[in-house]
Amino acid sequence: MRAAYLEQLGPPDVIRFGEVADPVPGPADVLVDVLATTVNPVDTFVRSGVFRTPLPMPFVVGRDLVGTVAAAGPGATGFAPGDLVWCNSLGHAGRQGAAAQRAVVAADRLYRLPAGVAPEVAVTMVHPAATAFLGLFTHGRLRAGETVVVAGAGGNVGSALVVLAVAAGARVVATASAADADYCAGLGAAEVLDYRAPDLAAGLARACPDGIGLYLDTSGRNDLETVVELLAFRGRVVLLAGAASRPVLPAGALYMHDRTVTGFVISHASAAELAEASVTINRLLAAGRLRPRATLELPLARTAEAHRMIERGELHGRRTVLRP
Repeated sequence: MRAAYLEQLGPPDVIRFGEVADPVPGPADVLVDVLATTVNPVDTFVRSGVFRTPLPMPFVVGRDLVGTVAAAGPGATGFAPGDLVWCNSLGHAGRQGAAAQRAVVAADRLYRLPAGVAPEVAVTMVHPAATAFLGLFTHGRLRAGETVVVAGAGGNVGSALVVLAVAAGARVVATASAADADYCAGLGAAEVLDYRAPDLAAGLARACPDGIGLYLDTSGRNDLETVVELLAFRGRVVLLAGAASRPVLPAGALYMHDRTVTGFVISHASAAELAEASVTINRLLAAGRLRPRATLELPLARTAEAHRMIERGELHGRRTVLRP
């Protein structure tokens, strides 16, 4: 089969496109004919070696797919040939990736796609939406009625955070560029603040008079010195970007008010956590509430180009859809 694959770590140029051996499913696996895949920032981290994980070489890149079931092992109950399915956790921990004509997926990491949802819509959303779910609920312990601040709400994960938080009954205050204000408001944010404003901290204090229940920073700025002081009693900060940041932590304001700071990456999520997220993702996909802002369709042969575009910041809110 044809695939985008690596034989060594490095820059996007190490990605090759060509023939590799067809994957062989085990008894609890499902063989999927891939209809579409995409590229996430984490894929560039794996390819370059920034995020270390076991990679069997040659290694097929890619985390996410939408496809149809070609065959299911005897232990992969609940799946039949022709089923439309999705996965967002390939290409990590020794699992081969999704950027190929076919992929093998463990049955406990594969989910049915709701009827009427286009593959090109779903494949762009399942990774940012799962990240948002884990940040809000698994790690952020969000409760209905709380005030949630989403920093970087105009981005892929940020916009998914707004949609999921609003759907859960939270009041969302977003920070984004002025150009993204209408977009964030359209997703359901109650207030949108310009993250470049010199008085942003004062604006957040005014927008959250009872304190911030949950603060999620997708931008990687991680200004804990400012944010921790704005939290409500037992307020939480969830960090999911900014690997190189070294923020100041106001410890007194943290422990005297039962506040917490938590970090996570989706790559460490368990199969059970991802399955829980899939229920909410499918519900919001079916309702049309999870959609990409814009897409760029490319053939799978241009996977290296998609990696370069992400690293150069050239997509500007667009999500790539790669088709085998």
